Amino acid sequence: MTRKELDAAGIHDPALRSAYQRCRTLNARHGRTYFLATRLLSPPQRPPVHALYGFARWLDDIVDEPAAGATPATITAELDTVEQRFFSALAAGHSDDPLFASVIDTSARYEIANRHFRAFFRSMRMDLTVTDYPRRSALDEYVHGSAEVIGLQVLPVLGTVTGRDEAAPHAAALGKAFQLTNFLRDVGEDLARDRVYLPADELAAFGVDRDRLGWCADRGLVDRRVREALAAQIAVTRTLYDRARPGIAMLHPVSRACVATASRLYAEILDRIERAGYNVFAHRAVVPRRRRLAVAAGALGRAQWLQLRNSSPLPPAGA
Repeated sequence: MTRKELDAAGIHDPALRSAYQRCRTLNARHGRTYFLATRLLSPPQRPPVHALYGFARWLDDIVDEPAAGATPATITAELDTVEQRFFSALAAGHSDDPLFASVIDTSARYEIANRHFRAFFRSMRMDLTVTDYPRRSALDEYVHGSAEVIGLQVLPVLGTVTGRDEAAPHAAALGKAFQLTNFLRDVGEDLARDRVYLPADELAAFGVDRDRLGWCADRGLVDRRVREALAAQIAVTRTLYDRARPGIAMLHPVSRACVATASRLYAEILDRIERAGYNVFAHRAVVPRRRRLAVAAGALGRAQWLQLRNSSPLPPAGA
């Protein structure tokens, strides 16, 4: 994070600046598309977005990249401790912990509801015990906390030209679309972690179950039944991108290029799964770096022009 960005965001305390820097590093390491899209935001918007995404990435790592010898019980205990410490610090309005400080500062500046953080912790805890989702409603409960709330947290930083409540369902839908896209791309990787994030009843309609997915993963190929099941899941996910799209026009003008770019690039992952014949087991469907840079470059000029047109580009808290 540059000095310009931190100065523009009004973050001057050295310890707090360091905390924001740490979250930026976490976001850069994990989210190539998300991180690239933040470059299209105005400088004062970037630190709080990095704080929110970086914090979420760190919590996700506790679950998905545990220390050697960790068990579900010890990871649950660690999450419980982190959650208690975080909400105590959130109530106090400050923390000496660099992993908390920037998020608490962002939460206060933008009046982010505590319930969004609680929902995220709840979904992270579900990952320790839940390995399958029998139906869509069960998966929706998990995705609300793991993805929809991220969109709702970021929304006040992006700002809106409508009421925030009007834009919120679209922000949640986009977060959900991103998450479901990840699930489709990562079927093989998730199976290796003993998880299936696709509704079992919807897979069963095509004659697919966990064993069938495992058979394909072991061989690095996809059969007709799995191909048809994945095609149906992609269709569901595309409806979420459609549901989210009207929300982009509801955002503050300086935020639209960022969100439109992230949405476009993430939706292209679905296209690449299709082009690969739905074989999500042989290789990971990704949008190549050259393509990501080209899309971002095309949006950069408009983003900069809009930032110049808006003398106060950072939307105020509660906007």
